[in-house]
Amino acid sequence: MINKTIYLVTGATGFLGSNLTRALVARGCAVRALVHHQSPALKTVPPEVEQITGDLLDTDSLARFFDLPDGIDLVVLHCAGFVAVSPEWNQRVYDVNVTGTQNIIDQCLVRKVKKLVYISSTGAIPELPHGQKIKETDRFDPNLVIGCYSKTKATATQRVLDAAKSGLDASVIYPSGIFGPNDYGFSFVTQFIMDYTNGKMPAGINGSFNSVDVRDLADGVIACALQGEKGAGYIMSGETVTIRALFDAVRRYAGGRKVRLMLPIPVARFLAHIAGVVSKITKKPTLLTTFILYNLARNNDFDCSKAARELGFSCRPFDETVRDTVQWLVDEGKIERKSRCKS
Repeated sequence: MINKTIYLVTGATGFLGSNLTRALVARGCAVRALVHHQSPALKTVPPEVEQITGDLLDTDSLARFFDLPDGIDLVVLHCAGFVAVSPEWNQRVYDVNVTGTQNIIDQCLVRKVKKLVYISSTGAIPELPHGQKIKETDRFDPNLVIGCYSKTKATATQRVLDAAKSGLDASVIYPSGIFGPNDYGFSFVTQFIMDYTNGKMPAGINGSFNSVDVRDLADGVIACALQGEKGAGYIMSGETVTIRALFDAVRRYAGGRKVRLMLPIPVARFLAHIAGVVSKITKKPTLLTTFILYNLARNNDFDCSKAARELGFSCRPFDETVRDTVQWLVDEGKIERKSRCKS
């Protein structure tokens, strides 16, 4: 008799998690999701998914989440995490990303799950100088990366890899920035599109970033669950794109006025310093921070050839993702298409 497989998904109301549960349901898979009772995005979870209310830091609720009859193969897709845009230490970020992941590892060991796939981040991998492609590594040190989020993801990743060495069949995925339609959390690029098309972005910055289409990443996670090697890690990324190219792509599909002023990074850093001082005085957050500028200036060229070779991963062209995201934002009433102005 072939055992039934159930996919246990954490972070199911998040950007990746919601797309992942939809992809699993479309494949006819049985899915159980851990959801927080205060999540504003419960509507993003497909109705076919069994929902278990709980929290990564509540071990009793995790025990309920993992509680299934013997004879069922459990595949755990751990997508939940706390993303922080500030580089400063944040205890909540550590608790969710590190302690929460350890709690998942502990349950996997107790329940003898068939597979654990942990969604880490390319931010957990130490940066290399410009001109070198960043590849997977097998040792993670939080002191070698910048920012609280990256440090906690590095720490959690090492714990997963240590558990794999101790017998747990676990693999790790390192996505670059996640982008695409159905982004109800309105992450970096989606917010960028909204601000630009709504006339809130008169100037840009001469930087670059790397993103992966959320739909391709969801397919990659499933492929990893089926084919990923024990203890292996896989970068899943797209092409490195300049901010100028992002402006041009959004303008192709959403219209609007061409942004001509692109600030050099040193000028933007000076303005970010001033904005930070003003923010401390007014107690109002600023969108222009030195940490954001670090991420736009750093080496964002990642090598996803291992995931392509071993898992069949591929990421659609960035232009296609922009087109689909613009259409989704129009359908959601977040933006309106405009005529393309010459100036």
